[in-house]
Amino acid sequence: MAYKVSKDPRTDIRERAYVPNLLRGLGITAKHFFRNLFGTRDTNTQVVDRTGTSLMTTVAYPDEKPIYPEGYRGLHRLVPREDGKPRCVACYMCATICPAQCIYIEAGEYGEEGGDAEDRVIEKYPTQFVIDELRCIVCGLCVDACPKDAIRMDTYTHTPPEYTRQNFVYDIPKLLKGAPVSHPSDPWNKREGSEQPHHVHKEAHTRIGEGLVELKLPHGDHGHGDHGHGKALPAGAHGHQTVVTQQGPIQVTKFIK
Repeated sequence: MAYKVSKDPRTDIRERAYVPNLLRGLGITAKHFFRNLFGTRDTNTQVVDRTGTSLMTTVAYPDEKPIYPEGYRGLHRLVPREDGKPRCVACYMCATICPAQCIYIEAGEYGEEGGDAEDRVIEKYPTQFVIDELRCIVCGLCVDACPKDAIRMDTYTHTPPEYTRQNFVYDIPKLLKGAPVSHPSDPWNKREGSEQPHHVHKEAHTRIGEGLVELKLPHGDHGHGDHGHGKALPAGAHGHQTVVTQQGPIQVTKFIK
């Protein structure tokens, strides 16, 4: 029922007690309560696309689980080789680049006696590989730094709850999971008697000063070299080589192994 509001709320006891606004707020709360209690609820995992009588948009985990995006970083895992051993060669790259310092590695070496030939070409392997998931900030730098594709974050799973902090420290048996992965460039696939990998390097590895190429100068500039072409001059007294460019001769240092 509508009523007139006095010009001076201090003289109206209804305004001072906030009774109308209180009843109006309780009515809205009760309406939403009964609508969500007896209404039909949409269980679509995409919350923004839900329809139905109920206005509840929360995810009832674990009965309802959201769909993770393609680039989601889940729990770590060590990638196994075809023989079941981890691809890790204990290079410490992931432990070095980790900003949270949650990775701990201890390396061991394969001996000359015993063992398989493909193991000896690696020389090193991890005797301990531990990740503290409580300290991890899920940055993915360890995956980017690994040169052997030995660690990934493609499990699409959250860190499960545990009762003790020690259970959040994952070791090799807990991390080694997933399908085995093999690449043509793996050292154990390049041992004697095996075929060469089919892929080729995209860029040749050359040293500065090696393989000097004649540089063409603009037409009409014959101040350096013959017929307008730059040439590499003999090496100087200090182990330098001079290369003629459009800007003139420059000194190029040749590194010695």
